[in-house]
Amino acid sequence: MVKDDLCITIPSDFRCPISLDVMKSPVSLCTGVTYDRSSIQKWLDNGNNTCPATMQVLQTKEFVPNHNLHRLIQIWSDSHHQRLHSPVSDSSLSSHQVLRLINRMDDHRSRADSLPRLVSFASESVENRRLLCGIDGLVPVLVDLLCNVDAGDLVDQTVRLLHLIRSEIGDKERFVKTMLNSDRNCISSLLLILRKGTVELKICSANLLEYLAIDAEAKIVIAETDGLMRELLKLINSENDTTVIESALSCLISISMPKRIKIKLVQLGVIKSVTKLLSESNSSSSISMTEKVLKVLETASTVREGRKEIGEDSVCVAAIVQKVLKVSNAATEHAVTTLWSVCYLFRDEKAGEALTKANGLTKILLLMQSNCSPPVRQMARDLLKIFRINSKSCLSSYDTKTTHIMPC
Repeated sequence: MVKDDLCITIPSDFRCPISLDVMKSPVSLCTGVTYDRSSIQKWLDNGNNTCPATMQVLQTKEFVPNHNLHRLIQIWSDSHHQRLHSPVSDSSLSSHQVLRLINRMDDHRSRADSLPRLVSFASESVENRRLLCGIDGLVPVLVDLLCNVDAGDLVDQTVRLLHLIRSEIGDKERFVKTMLNSDRNCISSLLLILRKGTVELKICSANLLEYLAIDAEAKIVIAETDGLMRELLKLINSENDTTVIESALSCLISISMPKRIKIKLVQLGVIKSVTKLLSESNSSSSISMTEKVLKVLETASTVREGRKEIGEDSVCVAAIVQKVLKVSNAATEHAVTTLWSVCYLFRDEKAGEALTKANGLTKILLLMQSNCSPPVRQMARDLLKIFRINSKSCLSSYDTKTTHIMPC
């Protein structure tokens, strides 16, 4: 299940795997996967002869309407129509009224009234969010509030508002620099929300942290905040809400680009955490979550510590193999890159055995027959060599020209 605007829950099966929008006219291919008619028709009209989700070659390009799913979507849509389209309470606020609310933010007693109304106003439209960001003084006040960890409910409303307007903030670099100032407690406040906040606030907090990770320096400041990475991993391990898990995964991916952060992430146990997610995933699991899990593994495989741990975990290798062809092009690339890094580049013998036992040869051969990208095809060729070599010494004599990634 996934959430839109942190309030309306949309069943994953109602989304088209191509457009990711709720399907208006669901149709099923011979592979059994259902798409929105306009999206799959465009895919086929472009000359493709594979199923986008599984990359299987289509025996026929005909599709049949999925009447049952269409009926379920219609019932769900009708039940949520009023909530989706009803106006918010502050839709009639004028620019003058908004300015007055912001001016009242200087008064501590007035903030409790102003903040919820501004949150409601910002949630109404992009235009409203741009209007708020164009008013001098609002963002600095919000940052000051966020840094005040004793502000209680005001911090919660502040996080909601910052989360809504973050993409419309004009001077992003200045905003990030202010938020990450060592004399402030902004990141500590977001960490506290990750620990004790509601599901909605945890999502807002993780998304804000991801937004702040604009460069290597910012990533390190965030990642090395005491307890933050451990808390993100805790969300992945303990939360049942897939949107929270996806937000935590996205944040981890964003902050773990520096080498020392990748190593720390591996040491904190990220491999076992995401392996559990990957092993337990099924047809109802979100495509985007599976892609993120595989991206985390790919990131970990670019450092020696990560490659070693993945190679020693046969369950992890098997789980990656199972996702090579079943999810999406992005997932395939992440999965193959990880297998190539561990089984070929790092030349881990246990990983090679696990790859073989997981029916890896068949998967790689099928991948070679699909419309995969040139880098993926080259890595697949390298992986095929593993099945022809009986000793590690022989593997060492084969030189690859694959340059898809540059491991540390």
